[in-house]
Amino acid sequence: MGEAQLIYFLVFLGFLLAMIAVGIIVSRNVNSGEDFLMGGRGLTTPLLIGTTLATLVGTGSSMGAVGYGFANGWAGALYGIGGSIGMFLLLVLFADVRKYNFMTFSEELSFYYGANKFVKGLTSIILYMACIGWLGAHIIGGSLYLSWITGLDPILSKVIVAVGFGLYTLIGGYLAVVYTDVIQGAILFLGFILLTALSIIKIGGFGELNTNVTPGMSSFLGMGQIGVIPAISLAIVIAVGVLATPSYRHRIYSSKNEGTIRKGFLITGILFALFSLFPAIVGMSASLLNPELESGYAFPYLATEVFPLWIGAVVLIAGLSATMSSGSSDFIAAVTILLRDVFEVFTGRLPKKESMVFSSRISLVLTLLLALFFTLFTNNIITYISNFVSTVMSGLFVAALLGKFWDRANWQGGIASLIGGSATSFIILNNEGMMAFWGNPIIPSVIVAWLANILVSLLTPAQKISKEDALRLLEEERTRVDEGTIIPDKKHVQ
Repeated sequence: MGEAQLIYFLVFLGFLLAMIAVGIIVSRNVNSGEDFLMGGRGLTTPLLIGTTLATLVGTGSSMGAVGYGFANGWAGALYGIGGSIGMFLLLVLFADVRKYNFMTFSEELSFYYGANKFVKGLTSIILYMACIGWLGAHIIGGSLYLSWITGLDPILSKVIVAVGFGLYTLIGGYLAVVYTDVIQGAILFLGFILLTALSIIKIGGFGELNTNVTPGMSSFLGMGQIGVIPAISLAIVIAVGVLATPSYRHRIYSSKNEGTIRKGFLITGILFALFSLFPAIVGMSASLLNPELESGYAFPYLATEVFPLWIGAVVLIAGLSATMSSGSSDFIAAVTILLRDVFEVFTGRLPKKESMVFSSRISLVLTLLLALFFTLFTNNIITYISNFVSTVMSGLFVAALLGKFWDRANWQGGIASLIGGSATSFIILNNEGMMAFWGNPIIPSVIVAWLANILVSLLTPAQKISKEDALRLLEEERTRVDEGTIIPDKKHVQ
């Protein structure tokens, strides 16, 4: 490890220790399992904006979108555009679910389908794996960065990154995630602004971008480079990811009230839309400076090879902030689903209230190990995210949307949308021609999931349990949580 690499590594360790210190301070306010997992359900608007923006401006934007901009020009902005659309839709469609006091997305989904235990059990397993998938994406992004700047082995870098954000989450729970997110989000936003400005100066001005890149890269949102349908598909897959990712739902459930959510998500969506251009500019700048570079390393290349050491250190912290803020949010959402829903599926009960914090920490370790294992097989972030969202989350998104807004939807239709979406995604992922046409499977996956839900719901008996009765059943279930057990009740299944 050279002198510069050693300095960067020490900066990383210093930053990590600072985040752990925040976790220790915040942990003093954690007195119960709900405090650990939900932060006391009192997130204010500034905290909500900080934690949500930090997750959005995360691994996909800092590493994936910059690399995509390196290869495809203005198409690098599609990640931010899709994410901001997802935030606006989440605000309009689902902000009002805060009034139901849900703790997990699987509980919300079961509510739409008559408090059906099969829906809750199946979706809890799917959502837990979804969180592990997102967690894996953040580990990949951070490890690519850390490996480049320090020269460490890529697998060792993955372990270090995973343990890094795992530690402060393990100590302070969801409040530690929120407060470190706010810090990391501010650093990340300022760091990206600095990197964008310096990149433009380095290449000789903004006009050099469109002049010196290929016509396809300089076309509107890179559509001339990747195609119109693949461009639309990329924006949609990111939007659907926001709409169906448990960590964003977790912010709804843990916020102070619906007004806080609406204001916070609106501001966050606007800021993220403005941010969307930065990764594309940074990526194209790196492409002009070193066209032979592997696209996945565009971000750390600028930080460590082009600019002075002190600037590299600032950008380093910004990049690592992206990884850790996003990873820790999916981390805590995964553990909440594991303890509140998945545990019940396999045991018929929940951990006792007095041991919930300890159980949460054990679950954090297990979840981290699983996510780390899955990251050993890939290093391409955008491909990882696109394929993962299309396969796992398209059906969840459709099930939630139709379940909430279409009274005729029943649990059979909800399950059909999950199966239809995933099956369609698998078919397209294994067909080169279809992949070349669509870019990723999200559009046909959502369409098939939608049609499957409608068709199966119409061919099977209408749901008999009203939304009011479903909510009452779920509230009764929550009261039994305090006793540490949940006895399966066949009346909940129709």
